[in-house]
Amino acid sequence: MERLLPLEERIAPTLEAMGFEVVRVALMNNGGQRTVQVMADRADGTLISIDECEVISQALSAIFDVEDPIAGAYDLEVSSAGIDRPLTRRKDFENYAGFEAKIETKLAINGRRRFKGPVKELTETGDVVVTVDDADVTLPFENIATAKLVLTNELIAATSKGKPEKGAAEKMKPQQKQKKK
Repeated sequence: MERLLPLEERIAPTLEAMGFEVVRVALMNNGGQRTVQVMADRADGTLISIDECEVISQALSAIFDVEDPIAGAYDLEVSSAGIDRPLTRRKDFENYAGFEAKIETKLAINGRRRFKGPVKELTETGDVVVTVDDADVTLPFENIATAKLVLTNELIAATSKGKPEKGAAEKMKPQQKQKKK
């Protein structure tokens, strides 16, 4: 998967004008079949519907037909980022603080590149702090290759009514502990 940042920047204003946000634009190559994947959310952060994906696809197809930003044949796929979404922007880490994520870095930090644990916070400098094995690890945002939320009961419960409010994961923990007693 290759992220297409220039294309992401090009289509963002169109999606914003339609009331959506670009989460990620990537080029996938599966056995010679190329797919441009556009993940989007509604501007209010809630998941988009299939009908809204179709509207976005039609708008982007018109742009791509005129500008031809990618050489050769490809399929266009528009989807919601989903519940276990990729975390691609700084605000994603801030919005989903407290929820578990899998993060892979470009360069090793303390001898490792893969981290799994709850996102603790986004620092003032824009770095991501994740708790791994009861220790906080600061990951420079520019060093993050991929990051994705882990599908947990807490995440499902928090997103069942739309975008979770900031701190939703922390508010849910005492309730979960009470249920186990």
